[in-house]
Amino acid sequence: MLMKFYKGSILFTVACFMLGAWYAWAQTGNLAATASILWIIFVLSILEVSLSFDNAVVNAAVLQEMDEVWQRRFLTWGMVIAVFGMRIVFPLAIVAIAAGLGPVEALNLSLNDPARYEAIVSSAHVGIAGFGGAFLAMVGLSFFFDGEKDVHWIGWIERKLSLVSNIKAAEIALLLLIIYLISTMLPAADALTFMVAGTLGLVCFIAVEAISTILEMRDEAMKLNGVVVRSGLGGFLYLNVLDASFSFDGVIGAFALSNNMVVIALGLSIGAMFVRSMTIHLVKQGTLAQYRYLEHGAFWAIIALGGIMLLSAKFHIPETITGLIGAILIGVSLWWSVRHNRRNPDADLEAAVRSD
Repeated sequence: MLMKFYKGSILFTVACFMLGAWYAWAQTGNLAATASILWIIFVLSILEVSLSFDNAVVNAAVLQEMDEVWQRRFLTWGMVIAVFGMRIVFPLAIVAIAAGLGPVEALNLSLNDPARYEAIVSSAHVGIAGFGGAFLAMVGLSFFFDGEKDVHWIGWIERKLSLVSNIKAAEIALLLLIIYLISTMLPAADALTFMVAGTLGLVCFIAVEAISTILEMRDEAMKLNGVVVRSGLGGFLYLNVLDASFSFDGVIGAFALSNNMVVIALGLSIGAMFVRSMTIHLVKQGTLAQYRYLEHGAFWAIIALGGIMLLSAKFHIPETITGLIGAILIGVSLWWSVRHNRRNPDADLEAAVRSD
């Protein structure tokens, strides 16, 4: 049963390891060095999955509201964007912009001078942390700052946030305050970069939300006129921006293990494929409906990741801690959901009604 969801990812993993073995042997001609590079690829894939499991849960929550056409487009076109766009093109673009190089020169630098390539990408960390952290924080906060939300996991916090949502733009004000406070800890030049990047991350979130709202309004108007609508473009855009924000942390963190672009791309791509498979699994099995608090755990994990990314502009926070926090939050929310189902035998019927 599980194989039908993960067969493609397993085949992709085998292909990546074969490519990695060929590349490592061509570069080193040494069996031990080849094995070491393959181990790094494996660890990077695990790192990507651990950092992005909450991404899979949120992806599933959005995908289940989309029609099958746009679901397939996200799982195919979105995969190309996630693997090639964010794991390969994005770091090269950073180097090209930061060093004033063309695309070909940036690619040559990544292959022939990996130490300088790593240094240039790492030097852009403050801006990446501001943009990605702000976008992810808004994704998480918008889930809890919702006056219509009637299911609460950590009730004493979530109920208060739901009530505060009646104050317009409360979550935006909170995020801007956090961005400002963190910027006061940074040198002047970095503070300005962080503030601008954080503001752009916030604007990007609002823009994606605006596009989604406009498309939904158009679809509703077309339905009233009797037109059959196949919606999903807004969700597609939202999910790809969300994926990009999640990938920032993995791309930067990967340099702790290797500064070789090929090795990083192979490892992170394997992880990205498995996250896609997890997303399909969650959607097709209706897991979110069966476990009522799992989505809550994922959004708390996103808030934690967003906060960690923002703080990483000032403090070094190991990727192990980042992944562990997300895993704990999702694991506890899953256990809490199982406990709720045991105490409420009619939970399956309730879940089915909520999913409809």
